[in-house]
Amino acid sequence: MTEERKLRSQAWFGGADRDGFIHRSWMRNQGLPSHVFDGRPVIGICNTFSELTPCNAHFGRLAEYVKRGVWEAGGLPLEFPVFSLGETNLRPTAMLFRNLASMDVEESIRGNPIDGVVLLAGCDKTTPALLMGAASCDLPSLLVSGGPMLNGKFRGQDIGSGTCVWEFSEEVRAGRMKLDEFLDAEAGMSRSAGHCMTMGTASTMACVSEALGITLPGNAAIPAVDSRRNVLAHQSGRRIVEMVREDLRPSAILVRAAFQNAVRTVGAIGGSTNAVLHLLALAGRVGIRHDLDDWERWGRGVPTLVDLMPAGRFLMEDLYYAGGLPAVLRELGEHGLLERDAPTVNGRTLWENCRRAPVHDRKVVRPFAEPLHAEGGLVVLRGNLAPRGAVLKPSAATAELMCHAGRAVVFESIEDYHTRIGDPDLEIDETCVLVLKNCGPKGYPGMAEVGNMGLPPKVLAKGVRDMVRISDARMSGTAYGTVVLHVAPEAAAGGPLALVREGDRIELDVAEGRLHLDVPEEELARRAQEWTAPATGMTGGYQGLYVEHVQQADLGADLDFLVGCRGAAVPRESH
Repeated sequence: MTEERKLRSQAWFGGADRDGFIHRSWMRNQGLPSHVFDGRPVIGICNTFSELTPCNAHFGRLAEYVKRGVWEAGGLPLEFPVFSLGETNLRPTAMLFRNLASMDVEESIRGNPIDGVVLLAGCDKTTPALLMGAASCDLPSLLVSGGPMLNGKFRGQDIGSGTCVWEFSEEVRAGRMKLDEFLDAEAGMSRSAGHCMTMGTASTMACVSEALGITLPGNAAIPAVDSRRNVLAHQSGRRIVEMVREDLRPSAILVRAAFQNAVRTVGAIGGSTNAVLHLLALAGRVGIRHDLDDWERWGRGVPTLVDLMPAGRFLMEDLYYAGGLPAVLRELGEHGLLERDAPTVNGRTLWENCRRAPVHDRKVVRPFAEPLHAEGGLVVLRGNLAPRGAVLKPSAATAELMCHAGRAVVFESIEDYHTRIGDPDLEIDETCVLVLKNCGPKGYPGMAEVGNMGLPPKVLAKGVRDMVRISDARMSGTAYGTVVLHVAPEAAAGGPLALVREGDRIELDVAEGRLHLDVPEEELARRAQEWTAPATGMTGGYQGLYVEHVQQADLGADLDFLVGCRGAAVPRESH
């Protein structure tokens, strides 16, 4: 079979008939000559550029470097926009629209004359959204991250996006930092193009993508403004043309071993709890068996090797200079914690890509025998308060609180929390457990990053900086604390979290993976009879569709009708 007949785009551009005339003619109004429709691969550049998404605002220039590589390799690059998910500006939460963006990506790829696609992602939800949409089409695909910002600088010290915001904000609330000092830090924190330079969700998902093998080696850590980011984009443009000719698809890359590597990578880098949701959802799109038990099983024994905020001291720029993710993967591979034969988009195995990776700074990428935390993997908690699971990030938690029992102080919504948390008459001390309800996939809706509830001022004034917090919400990957998240089923779906009342005793035992509400079963059954579902979101529109079809956190919070790979076949031809 000739290349022309194999190329999907030739169904649009290859004929000498009326339809071929129409498709070529309209494209030529952009100044394209006739010979670019001669059967060369058409590469879509799926761009999440938006000035409303600061992390991705430099993508116009990045796309040009991808195009250079595509042209050089004999392809035809055609850029197209999709919904851009900016965590910093988009309300009520970008997570509400991750699945919508994935639909945009999927249908844009399927409906257009594309043989392969380069996915440009940066801000944290753009990465899983693009991977999910591309996986559901299963055309040759390769992801290019936009890269992290340069290290933040404030009064002679490095500061990290997100992490230091939470820290400074608590210091202001405690009266230990002046407001004008707080405001001075703004410009220094975000001083270049790029996404969060802490190990937040954006950096985590960039690392996860590289560990999955769906990016070229070294993609995760190159700063956005480093010229080597543009070189990688150029090389990615060249490689996607080769992938089309090889018919190398996501289904051949995103195998179960790749997910195992990704889970272990999250532990080794001290990654965001949000990675759990995104990997579960992505696995659902490619039809890979992957659940919360895998996180417990694969993550056990994985040390945190990367000393980055919020779990440690350094930032993504430092990680790049220290050797980037390949240095971390090599460390895992040398100690039996890497599926070495997992395939990658450059045609080599993951181990072939990283086995000679150097480590230039052992303060940033620590030796296996001297980890930042001995157990870096995320912990899955279960019990009568979370029968389908909840997660906690030990590397961001306080050791003394990992086994704790306390009286519940309950907030029925995030609005209730904001109204009451600053009340000096609130009956609370550092031994209590903060419980936040109705902030899960259906309840918020969209499962906002509000799980790392700020502590009450009366506790902060004592110098206390952490308490046990439990919710069905998420938290930013840049945040820290002994925070139990993603409780499933959520309160708005009638899960046991909905039944917790002020004064109940809650027990957390991270070592045993246990989260227990110390209330008799008969009493819980009585409360369940009295419970009524809260109103969730707007009726109609996308939000109405979302609330009706979103799955629970333990399944990745995808929409039920989006699960699975539907392929790239267009149901009906035009004209």
